[in-house]
Order: sequence, then C-alpha cells, then structure tokens
Amino acid sequence: MTPLDPHRSTATDSHRNTGTGSDRGTGTDPHRGPGTDPPPYAVQAPLGRSGVSVSRLGLGTAPLAGLFSAVGADEAAATLDAAWGAGLRYFDTAPHYGAGLAERRLGDFLTAAGRPRTEYTVSTKVGRLLVPGDSAPGDEAFHGDEGLVRVRDYSPAGVYRSLAESLERSGLDAFDIVLIHDPDDHWEETVRGAYPALARLRAEGGVRAIGAGMNQTGMLTRLVRETDLDCVLVAGRWSLLDRTAADELLPLCAEREVGVLVGGVFNSGILAAPTPGATYDYAPAPEAVLRRAQDLARRCAAHGVPLAAAALQFPYRHPAVTSVVVGARSAREVAENVDHATREIPQELWDELDALGTDAP
Repeated sequence: MTPLDPHRSTATDSHRNTGTGSDRGTGTDPHRGPGTDPPPYAVQAPLGRSGVSVSRLGLGTAPLAGLFSAVGADEAAATLDAAWGAGLRYFDTAPHYGAGLAERRLGDFLTAAGRPRTEYTVSTKVGRLLVPGDSAPGDEAFHGDEGLVRVRDYSPAGVYRSLAESLERSGLDAFDIVLIHDPDDHWEETVRGAYPALARLRAEGGVRAIGAGMNQTGMLTRLVRETDLDCVLVAGRWSLLDRTAADELLPLCAEREVGVLVGGVFNSGILAAPTPGATYDYAPAPEAVLRRAQDLARRCAAHGVPLAAAALQFPYRHPAVTSVVVGARSAREVAENVDHATREIPQELWDELDALGTDAP
C-alpha cells in the first residue's frame, strides 16, 4: 500500500464560509519545483463541509511549549521552520499548551516572516482561561512559562475572552478553526454556553469552522449527533492500540460530513518507542499495554517497517479522517515524522495488524 492512502472525507465544500474557505492553506513547498505535485502528507484536504482545507499532516504545538520537558525558543523556531519547509500548512495550538507559550511561539513564527495568511491554517481552543497565579515547572505536564494558572470556563463570556486573548498572544488576525477543549465534565456548560457562542462567531464570520477536541469518543459522538460541529479532534482513540473511535464516532462523522482530525497517534509516546518507562495516555504505560506495543513493534520490524510509521499512517485508513496532527519538539523529529508519513507499508502488514485488533498480547 502506498503511504497516506488517499482516503478522505466525501464531504463537499458546500457549507458555510465559502468566501474564504478552501483557498486557505494552499501554500507551496519550497522543496518542490514549479508545477510538481506536493508530497502526499502536504496535500490539502477539505475539512468536512466547512470550506476549510488542511494539510493531511499537521503540526501539534504542545511539545514546543514544554510538554514533559522544556524547549528553548531557538529550538522551537527551528522546529516550526522545518515543518514549514517540509510543506506542512496546518498548525494546532491551544492556551493550555505551556500556559500560552505555544500560541506565542507559533504566532511569532507565522507573522515574523510575513508568511501570507492564505497559505496556512491554524486551530486553537477554548475552555481554559489563563489567570495570574502560583505555578511551577511541570504543572499539568508543561515546563514553560510560570506565573499563570488555568481556569476552566465554558461560558460564552469565557469563550469570547479566551479567543480574544489567544489572538493577542499569537498576533494573528483570526483563527480558522476553534475547538472546545476537553469539556469532559462540562456537558451542560458546553452545549448551553461554549457551543452557542462559537456557532454565533461562525455565523458572523469571526471563525470559519468550529469543533471539539477530546481524548474520549463518547462525548464527541454526542456532540456530533446533537449539535452542528464542523469537525472533531480525537486524540488517542483511533490508534494501533485503541480503535474505539471506529465504533460510533467515525461512522457518524462520515455520515454527517464532519471533518475528523486525529491526534495522539503514538498514544503519548509508547507507539513511538515502546521501551520500559514509556507513557500511554500521558501516564506510565501499564505492563500489559507495553507488552502489546512491543509485540506490534516486532511484527512491524518483520516487514521492515518502524512501529512509529505504522502508527502515524494507521488513522488515514478510515475515510472519515482528514488530517493527522503530530507534535514535534525539534527539526529532527519533524524529519522523522515526514519519513514515517512517506514510508511504504505493505498490505500484508496491515492485514496482520488488523487481525490482531486491539486484543493483541
């Protein structure tokens, strides 16, 4: 099977925001000559019926804001430069990432060099406000700026304030996609506050697409069924180790033409390097999960394929998936992700992994 088998949402661009929709995110890759096709991971794909397009591989900015360990400003800039040079044009960020550090670093990179706004797509999130308070390195797994703490707020006022502060931090004129971030225990506030506020912004043209980003599928499925989201970002639930998104969420998104962004393809690390001490869902991996990941790695190696390459390409095998969002903390990691995205994976390996499902030893 060729890398990034071009399964896509069957959605059309016949929804809202058609005036500034699919023309965004169509920048050229400086490594390609005139008239040449972009590499598969840099191809622009429509995000459901929103009119927004995103590159098939996106860059997540949480690691650039010190997820698990600090990253210097120069290294963060070099990482973003490597991603841009490789042709990535979709960037995902959030106030939560480094208490605003990710938004500042991403915004500085995109605006400092005068990159045309029509050449890239950016998503940010709402649901956490940043307020002065005592913090320390490692708060909520981030080693970044200190002196700010996160306060959950899914009210309309909280949404508008969060978005205004994100725009100020980033220096961007607008965000293309805004996601409700981790509203797990806040259903009522989300459907009565955050969602209506974002829907109003979308109707007024203040944002082009709205959605929700979570590490679970149950609430995302309910939101897709009961509201008018343009997209979802599902993290860790459509991976080689956890395929629960295929039970209800992905079929429903395909039916309703809701774009699907997939994050957490390495399940926070274990599918990149299944060694003792690896993390699974941001915590030390249970022994049974570690053994399962190591078994997957052995089977991939028997076909000459790195486990990380299979993990990165796996989500594209469902036609509802538009883009895979992968974080990186260095230019080297960007290069590794691009290599994984372009690695040839034989159908025989996919068949073997499918036969194992998620019940492998």
